[in-house]
Amino acid sequence: MRHDGAMPARFESLSDARAWYEAWLGEAALPLWAGAGVDPVGGLFQETLSAEGAPVEAPRRARAQARQVFVFASAVTAGYGARWLATARTGWARFAAAYRRPDGLFINRAAADGTPLDTEADVYEQAFALLAMAALQAADPAAGELAGEAERTLAALETRRAPSGGFRENGPHPYQANCHMHLFESALAWEAAGDARWAALSDEIAGLATTRFIDADTGVLREFFDADWQALPGEAGLVEPGHHFEWAWLLQRWGLARGEPAARSLARRLFENGLRGVDPLREVAVNAVWDDFSPRDGSARLWPQTEHLKAALAVGSEAQALTAARGLAQYLDVPKRGAWRDKLRPDGTFVEEPAPATSFYHLMVAILELSAHGRSAA
Repeated sequence: MRHDGAMPARFESLSDARAWYEAWLGEAALPLWAGAGVDPVGGLFQETLSAEGAPVEAPRRARAQARQVFVFASAVTAGYGARWLATARTGWARFAAAYRRPDGLFINRAAADGTPLDTEADVYEQAFALLAMAALQAADPAAGELAGEAERTLAALETRRAPSGGFRENGPHPYQANCHMHLFESALAWEAAGDARWAALSDEIAGLATTRFIDADTGVLREFFDADWQALPGEAGLVEPGHHFEWAWLLQRWGLARGEPAARSLARRLFENGLRGVDPLREVAVNAVWDDFSPRDGSARLWPQTEHLKAALAVGSEAQALTAARGLAQYLDVPKRGAWRDKLRPDGTFVEEPAPATSFYHLMVAILELSAHGRSAA
């Protein structure tokens, strides 16, 4: 196993993978994205960096800003150094100033100087603002106003309530699982930060997932629904292995916290279904499959690989986690250590394009889970 920062041919063990990923995060990724990844003029986080680590201008999505606050706040909590707190604090202040609407929600997109470009407020974007607040509150307990701000945002979301439960999203798919998945993650994060008032939201979304989003007969997670939360068929019946893994990780957490063995059993089933979308040759989870798990989109983005790793650590075996760690590592083999590639084609080549900042959140959580698994196994 190489420890010089170069990409290993193959990890020899999960502990080797953990050491390599932790070094990559602390020595390369955090410094790169706190430096080149921050606009020196407006102060917002960059949306993308090239494979060589240079900023590439693009509109700044709210999710990218919030996720980067989450990353740097989580780095502090995880012991990567107090210096990252300033990055998280400043990032949050600039994000809140440019993106917060008078009603407490956050706009979807702004220009580099903070000029609004899309003043709608998707539920998906609000979920990451809530997650960022939870992470910053955990890293900086003195920032007590964040709990109130999070409750204000959640209260504003009440206008998006769906008649059959949950929330309506903007856009062509108002009834969807994905925005709920990230609200679930945010609610669990606020609970972990010691705020039990979020338990009701966690429980509501867990109930939707176990009774509506996931097919009781097949254990298949659906993405899009009608107003009664009945899954849409045909072309709209998207099945994503990455989301199977992501929900498996979340339901395992919720099931452990609530003492719900049925949720943990469902998490395992989701994980097993997700594995049916893993290409054994490339060791990657593909983007999408059909209902029968035949290939629908054989390309493989970076984020499903992080969810594969998280779920394998939570409900799978060490061998499965090691496979996921190897699959993910190939995305990080770029000229500038600390950047990444995002899209792997079916032929095993990568699309040449800038690294999206939004992927850092996925990578951070996966590495934190890898570190936690190492501590529990010690």
